[in-house]
Amino acid sequence: EVCNNTFAFGAMLEGDYEIYMVADASGGTSKEAHDYAMQRMIQAGVVPVTWQQVLLEWQRDWAHRDTYDAVMAIVREHSGAYGMGVDYAYTMVHKAPERTTAKHEVLAPVPAK
Repeated sequence: EVCNNTFAFGAMLEGDYEIYMVADASGGTSKEAHDYAMQRMIQAGVVPVTWQQVLLEWQRDWAHRDTYDAVMAIVREHSGAYGMGVDYAYTMVHKAPERTTAKHEVLAPVPAK
């Protein structure tokens, strides 16, 4: 939270930049620390976004075929219910084989302290 706040405030003050902070791709020493840091940045004018918003804004249009497959792979693997829906649609539209097994290792959750 300290690094993000320092960067955001410095860029806003010294460079007159508009800052977008990817809230779910950064953390803090605790959930509370992260939440308060985000609230403070929002008060100062930082715009909170999620990693998926950024990814899909950069993709802009599914007609951009050069990045379509890579973006779809990320969404299918990391976007929860949305990714499952995309996975289903992907198999219907593209007649792709249905994914039945995951290629990743599932890690046990580690609760915040």
